[in-house]
Amino acid sequence: MQIGELAKVTGTTARALRHYEQAGLISSERASNGYRVYEEGAAVRVRNIRYLLAAGLTLDDVRVFLPCLDGDVAAAAPSDKGLRVAWERLAVLNERIAAQTETRDRLEAALRQKTGGLIRPAA
Repeated sequence: MQIGELAKVTGTTARALRHYEQAGLISSERASNGYRVYEEGAAVRVRNIRYLLAAGLTLDDVRVFLPCLDGDVAAAAPSDKGLRVAWERLAVLNERIAAQTETRDRLEAALRQKTGGLIRPAA
């Protein structure tokens, strides 16, 4: 299947697929006309990559899951390394959320102080 078809069946873009390929997560052959051609199983792999990215992992994190990207990654038993990556990513996300919450609270306090306690909801 060509890149446009793979993008369509996986709900992604050709640009994202080229990015995944450059990152070593998927591979293709070149047709005589130079077009990328992917095996049918590439769709499963791409859906799994997108699933892991949507869960908050990075492309580097996804590399840990290469051995199981061609199956049902959501149902697969987690490896120790996979769990470690997921826990580390969760810690990073929690730190970012805490930092953003602190920033929001400081901004809200400043607005309350400058407006006499009036906080307008975002439009």
